[in-house]
Amino acid sequence: MADEFILRMANITKTFPGVVALDDVKLDVRAGTVHALMGENGAGKSTLMKVLIGMYQKDSGTVTLEGREVEVHDTKGGLNLGISMIHQELSPVPEMTVAENIYLGREPLNRFKLVDKALMRRMAQELFDEWNIPLNPGMQMKALTVASMQLVEIAKAISYDAKVIIMDEPTSAITEREVDLLFAMIRRLRDRGTAIIYISHKMDEIFQIADEVTIFRDGQWVLTQSTAEMTQQSLITAMVGRELTQMFPKEHAEIGEVLLEVKNLNRGRLVKDVSFTLRRGEILGLAGLVGAGRTEVLETIFGVHRAESGEILVDGKPVQIKQPKDAINAGMALLTEDRRATGIMGVLSVRDNMLAAALRRYSPGGFVDAKRLEEAAEEQRKALAIKTPSLDQLIKNLSGGNQQKVLVSRWLLTLPDILMIDEPTRGIDVGAKSEIHRLISTMAKEGKAILMVSSEMPEILGMSDRVLVMHEGEVTGEVPRAEATQDKIMQLATGTEAAA
Repeated sequence: MADEFILRMANITKTFPGVVALDDVKLDVRAGTVHALMGENGAGKSTLMKVLIGMYQKDSGTVTLEGREVEVHDTKGGLNLGISMIHQELSPVPEMTVAENIYLGREPLNRFKLVDKALMRRMAQELFDEWNIPLNPGMQMKALTVASMQLVEIAKAISYDAKVIIMDEPTSAITEREVDLLFAMIRRLRDRGTAIIYISHKMDEIFQIADEVTIFRDGQWVLTQSTAEMTQQSLITAMVGRELTQMFPKEHAEIGEVLLEVKNLNRGRLVKDVSFTLRRGEILGLAGLVGAGRTEVLETIFGVHRAESGEILVDGKPVQIKQPKDAINAGMALLTEDRRATGIMGVLSVRDNMLAAALRRYSPGGFVDAKRLEEAAEEQRKALAIKTPSLDQLIKNLSGGNQQKVLVSRWLLTLPDILMIDEPTRGIDVGAKSEIHRLISTMAKEGKAILMVSSEMPEILGMSDRVLVMHEGEVTGEVPRAEATQDKIMQLATGTEAAA
């Protein structure tokens, strides 16, 4: 029956210069269901959703909502039709309050036609109370954690009372407790008859929350199937077109001498007396819950923030790191967590983003060696299997996973001895994850020292030679690979087990 589908997208095609992003694809979503949309980065998932909400205009095809064909010319038109989207890349207005961000562009007015801030705050509080969201509507967005900002985006989408809500990687930056809250919200929305289109690369989430799955590959529709009829392996195979038998291809690496030593590092409340060593050939996993201080440790070591006290030694020699330039000169590289805010330069090309940190290496005597630059960039494109029509393509036009690969290549070109990576596979599909894991493992085998922050427990357990666990700015334990279990790490991460 046609009317069982609240949304039907048929024969949708969308092209960009040199790229067919969507090739005659379809998507049928039933009311009152959670419909997972999956595929590798660059498969076309986000592009289709941007067509649906009016950010992109389709080249051909039809969109039918509640049995009526519609044209969505812009995002306002999408919202007016009852379609809202929680984007993977957050874009809050930091100087505004939580309530002002939620009702931006549709603020309630008083009888003088001025914004009624008190009413707006009450509306936000009522929304939070109804959905059990533990936030203060009067706080400025810039004071929130990334996880709390994500909850604001979720509340904003719900506030539109939409018929279709698109959630693009909604759990990529939130804690396990907040994931439980989100799933409870999703189930309530589903029971009300709302259709949820759920994009995620986390397999356990799909089988936990989704009723049906549609899979795209290389801009084409592959299948739509009930989640109950699929296994994790069949889902992965459909996504990548091959079996991934080794998600964590960790090679044996000789663990050598200590390359990095951090002694009694302090900065604010999230870096408290942190000490550890990192050896050549070693992958040291840095685990903990969101807000534990893992990112702050990396940024303090790298000179993004100045340490208040403590000592950093590289190859046994003390180094003074006052800014990132000092860290780079000491043989360090940092792949940041938020690729949009602190990683990619969206208005520049793939090539320029790759070479941004390594120009000095390719400029002997102050003159840029254009040929060597081009060869190095092309070598990285092939080595990391970056999907782009050319190196001249603007990086903002690539999928999230391919943007991440470009950032990895940027730091590889600096030839670092110490690579610090913060959530290296956040928002990346299973195929790209395997490639990134293989690359990290290869670098360790070559004698590099890797310090890896990850919120994904399988990644920490699968890739680390040793795991350092943090809780509220302090190191609560160190666990060798042979003894590392999810329970052990979670006990240390929640502060329920003290450091040995």
